[in-house]
Amino acid sequence: MHGLIRSVWYEPRSPNAPRRVWRDWVLVGVLLPVALLEGVVRPDMPSRVISVSLAVGLVPTLLWRRTQPLLMVMIAFGVSGVAQVLTGGDSPESNTMIYLLLLPYALFRWGSGREAIIGLTIILAKATCSMVVDYPGPADTAAAFAVVFSVVAVGAAFRYWTRARTRELDQVKLLEREQLARDLHDTVAHHVSAMAIRAQAGLATAASRPDAATEALQVIEAEAAQALAEMRAMVHVLRRNVPADLAPGRSIADLSQLESPGQSGPSVQVEIGGDTVGLSPSVEAAIYRLAQESVTNARRHARHATRVLVRVSADARSVRLSVSDDGDPVRPAGTPGYGITGMIERADLLGGTCAAGPNPDRGWSVTAVLPRTGVAR
Repeated sequence: MHGLIRSVWYEPRSPNAPRRVWRDWVLVGVLLPVALLEGVVRPDMPSRVISVSLAVGLVPTLLWRRTQPLLMVMIAFGVSGVAQVLTGGDSPESNTMIYLLLLPYALFRWGSGREAIIGLTIILAKATCSMVVDYPGPADTAAAFAVVFSVVAVGAAFRYWTRARTRELDQVKLLEREQLARDLHDTVAHHVSAMAIRAQAGLATAASRPDAATEALQVIEAEAAQALAEMRAMVHVLRRNVPADLAPGRSIADLSQLESPGQSGPSVQVEIGGDTVGLSPSVEAAIYRLAQESVTNARRHARHATRVLVRVSADARSVRLSVSDDGDPVRPAGTPGYGITGMIERADLLGGTCAAGPNPDRGWSVTAVLPRTGVAR
């Protein structure tokens, strides 16, 4: 138990807490007139002036509930306790003040573990004092505590669900980096092998053809320059310690394998156009992996799809991939899946872009644009 409390105490804040969004201003703009209106239509409200002033005055705490959750809890529940003393022990009964439940939610959703423990202690202390001076009965007391703990549980659940999803997304990105490292390994190994072969050829023919050594050195220089460029890309990509193995890389020529008739689901048609000669091997491997993932997703998820079209076109600066199906119209997902996240990560690492979404009429499309050289960011 001591270890659990200690781990919660040192829990850091949730990252990327939004400061204020448009919904916060709308909420404040709605609550202020509602609190005033309640004071007008409820003449029987106990300590009406204090209750309405409290309901109106504490509304701005919602604007800082994510960035300063503990401070807002201290202000809101501290001021509520003082107001109860000023009213002679009667709790202000403004229904509008239900919005204060957003503060403990935000505390457990965005605050650190230390802030959550301190804030929950303040909330429970205020609730206990309210029961002592104005006991509402066992049923109301149990209901009030149940509501508070439910809000706290929801905030904690969203916090840890978000953290779990972030870890899964990081794992997807890590796997993409690992696969890209394998492809880059193949590229560098290809250049090194070419240099070794040319060096051996130059040595073997140097006696009979003196100019052969010069030609070999020129080829070796070009291959070495390309290998160094690919090595720099690998260093940029492998910002984490990702192992690479000797798995063979893929190329644009392998896209024809996606048309395998033995696969279930819609048929796949591959069209390749433009100048695809001289593309960086890492870019060719990325195009294949992106197309493979897109076709797999179409076969699994495109309802009533009969055809998947894979188009690859290249120009002097970039290569473009488009994968689209003719499945039923779909609604855009609020959060991209892990497969799409991995594709976006792979394209970004090579200095390109990747986007996925529904077509205007029906079906789904994935579009990626990569530079021919595949320079990593």
